[in-house]
Amino acid sequence: MPNTESAKKRVRQNAKQNALNNWRKRRVKDQVKAFDQAIHARDPKAAEAEYRKVVAILDKVASTSTMHRNTASRKKSRLAKQLKAIQGAKK
Repeated sequence: MPNTESAKKRVRQNAKQNALNNWRKRRVKDQVKAFDQAIHARDPKAAEAEYRKVVAILDKVASTSTMHRNTASRKKSRLAKQLKAIQGAKK
């Protein structure tokens, strides 16, 4: 247990920041799941729409300290690869 006032404040700040980071990561995971569902449904238009949403959320999260920009870039690249595969299969 924290004894000093500054330590107590730090505990409060950590709890608040942790909750915010978890919320941001959950948004990314939920949107990636929606993208995966569109991929498994073999629907290129829906998959592209979901991909755009994922990219927007990843860019927002990467602009904070929640996720490193290279991590977001890697995730976007892997998702784009999946999208390209399904678009090529339909043509």
